[in-house]
Amino acid sequence: MILVIRILFIAGCSLFGYLSSSGWIRLFNLPEVPPLIGAGIGFLIGILIISVDIFFKQYTVRNILAILIGVALGLFIHKLFMAVVSYAGFPEDGERQFGIATAIIFAYLGIVTILRGQNEFTMMIPFVTLDTKGSGEELILLDTSVIIDGRIADICETHFLSGKLVLPRFVLKELQLIADSSDPLKRNRGRRGLDVLNRIKSNPNIQVKINEMDFPEFSTVDAKLVKMAQALNAKVFTNDFNLNKVAELQGVKVLNINELSNALKPIVMPGEEMQVKILKEGKEHEQGVAYLDDGTMVVVDNGRRRIGQTLNVTITSVLQTQAGRMIFAKPSEEGERGQEQFDRGRDRGRDRDRSRDRHNRPYNFRPPNHQHSQNHSQSQNQQAPGGEMRGCAQP
Repeated sequence: MILVIRILFIAGCSLFGYLSSSGWIRLFNLPEVPPLIGAGIGFLIGILIISVDIFFKQYTVRNILAILIGVALGLFIHKLFMAVVSYAGFPEDGERQFGIATAIIFAYLGIVTILRGQNEFTMMIPFVTLDTKGSGEELILLDTSVIIDGRIADICETHFLSGKLVLPRFVLKELQLIADSSDPLKRNRGRRGLDVLNRIKSNPNIQVKINEMDFPEFSTVDAKLVKMAQALNAKVFTNDFNLNKVAELQGVKVLNINELSNALKPIVMPGEEMQVKILKEGKEHEQGVAYLDDGTMVVVDNGRRRIGQTLNVTITSVLQTQAGRMIFAKPSEEGERGQEQFDRGRDRGRDRDRSRDRHNRPYNFRPPNHQHSQNHSQSQNQQAPGGEMRGCAQP
């Protein structure tokens, strides 16, 4: 539609130059030109205006309106100023030149003033300030980190999010650059982010809109997100810790998935008991490490020798950090007592098995050597000194 309007505008400029070439050219004290040359001049002027329009395309409508308002405000003040100067009685030529110079100065000052204070400059027309409070609709800007994280799709399916999700064009470009990266890890993360976007867009309960607003004066995506949130009075959905802090310092509301995850974790108090499975050894001596279903680490004293076992533990302390939560525990007394009884019973059972094996083992008699037995019998049957035979009964 914009392209059609531009073509019609250039055609109108050319037609105007063709029909009125002899009239408006004369205003510049130029020689009279043929209508075709006038049409060409009108065409070039139309192209120049379209070029200015394309140049301002990189700026937001809010910035362009601020410039126009600044020019109008500066020229209005200049008009009042010149009305006062006219009473001084300056020469006509000098007053005209002074008026042109002051008009440029006041227009510049008006533009700079409005651009610097556009966040505080409030108009009654909602479109001028791009204020969304009148519509009563909550806007949520999506950050690249929260898209790649993937949990936002699950949150959208729970119907806890109210409002419209806004995907800035510069965030989508960054996601595409990550998906096209030569690094396999970054490429997989970028593609996963695109899959998450398609999943969210296919959800009929969530409305996702791509916003073309950009801020070329900022080079980082985080800075652009903060400025866009200020311009649209929107919230930023992220799990980036640094972006969270920067946005809060500038008065932008932030929805952080990590903070939501920490808030949803079950509250545990020292002295409570829970059942965990020791998965690996800890850093300190005789420590074992277990994990809850939400990923919370549980450090168990004297749990190193229980790796692979499920046991009841008693919570001794809870450490809450910005990175997460750690629970310190020790085996409960009943569990410790039961484990000791189990170990003693197992040792007694092993002792009984070893004793039973010793009693039931058959005695290993050495079979007599036949040749040795025969020689032994012959030696016994030899006659003793005095004519008696050993081993024979006397008659």
